[in-house]
Amino acid sequence: MRIAVIGGTGLIGSQVVTDLNAAGHEAVPHSKSTGVEVISGQGLDEAVAGADVVVNLTNSPTFDEASPAFFQTSMDNLLAAAHKGGVGHFVILSIVGADQVPELDYYKAKVLQEQILAAGPVPYSIVRATQFMEFMDAVMSWTADDDTVRLPATPIQPIASKDVANEVAQVAAGAPLNSIRNIAGPEIFSLDELGRITLSHKGDNRTVVTDPTAGMFAAVKGDVLTDEHAHLAPTRYTDWLS
Repeated sequence: MRIAVIGGTGLIGSQVVTDLNAAGHEAVPHSKSTGVEVISGQGLDEAVAGADVVVNLTNSPTFDEASPAFFQTSMDNLLAAAHKGGVGHFVILSIVGADQVPELDYYKAKVLQEQILAAGPVPYSIVRATQFMEFMDAVMSWTADDDTVRLPATPIQPIASKDVANEVAQVAAGAPLNSIRNIAGPEIFSLDELGRITLSHKGDNRTVVTDPTAGMFAAVKGDVLTDEHAHLAPTRYTDWLS
């Protein structure tokens, strides 16, 4: 199949392209660097022309109240181009539990993206993933100083980006789900525990302080960002660290 991967040069997108091409498909990456712009619509018709599948892995440049407008405009433009081009399957990547954290603007924006796709004119699949292992350093940096890292005890089920990309590629190569598939890492940790494991592995002597008010994940109530019944990826966090 010919598959247009929008946002195909990023962390997930580049791996999706590699996985699809290795499986014998023709996956073409598109991004700003290749002249495709999802907000203005520049290059979209050309990018999806002749594609059997569109995978949209573009992301809002901010996680604040501006993010819903990004997903509204980008999805409207992409769906219009995909429908015009006769695309038969449209895939996006979202977040496990996104609909359970309305306090976070970015999570609300991802739910909006899902709703736009589901109501659109193209058969679709939504892959929801748990938090990427690759994001742990960034999460700790939000609430760190020279001596401590403050983290809430929010339950997290981290997944390696390579496992996310593999699942997205498999879904893209299959028939449209017209629904959501949840994927997750094989283990659940509290976020503060995950911070201690990460710092210990790196030989970082800072102390992790459990703080229920610290950082973005303080807004998360309960274990909504985990799913023991999801399709479980194979990579364990300590193996990924190694």
